Amino acid sequence: MIENPLEIPTHAEERTRTSRPSMKLGLYTGLALTLVMFAGLVAANRFPALERYALERNAIFAAVFLIVALLPVLRYLTNPIQMLCSGLIASVIFACAYDLAGFYFVHLHQVLRTPFEVLVESAVVYGLCAAGAWVTTMVLHAVHHPIEPERRPARETARDIR
Repeated sequence: MIENPLEIPTHAEERTRTSRPSMKLGLYTGLALTLVMFAGLVAANRFPALERYALERNAIFAAVFLIVALLPVLRYLTNPIQMLCSGLIASVIFACAYDLAGFYFVHLHQVLRTPFEVLVESAVVYGLCAAGAWVTTMVLHAVHHPIEPERRPARETARDIR
């Protein structure tokens, strides 16, 4: 990208460098969510011995799913744009995998949600998290840096008029 270390990077090069970590985390998060989903589906549909513990099994997989889904939120808590990008990439990957899982687990979309609903719901959640992080950052900035106009010293002539 940059051959000369003294060369100033262009805006596109800088944006490319900063977006790669969020893209990687989004890819890894999407793959991890997919693995958790497939593990949960296989455990629920292929192991009849676990049927007695269905509530506990589902709670464990839901907790693991939530922890994995929170990775972009926690990693980019101070950078809402990257949080949203990473979360949306993970959402798209998960929605595609969920759609493909519906081919193998035939009644998956009738019992739960359609892939489009999953994509929209996850995009809304990541969007709300990013908006909340942004608002929190603005509030904390306003608390630590009060909004006051700077006062300039009055001129000598203005002091004499009073």
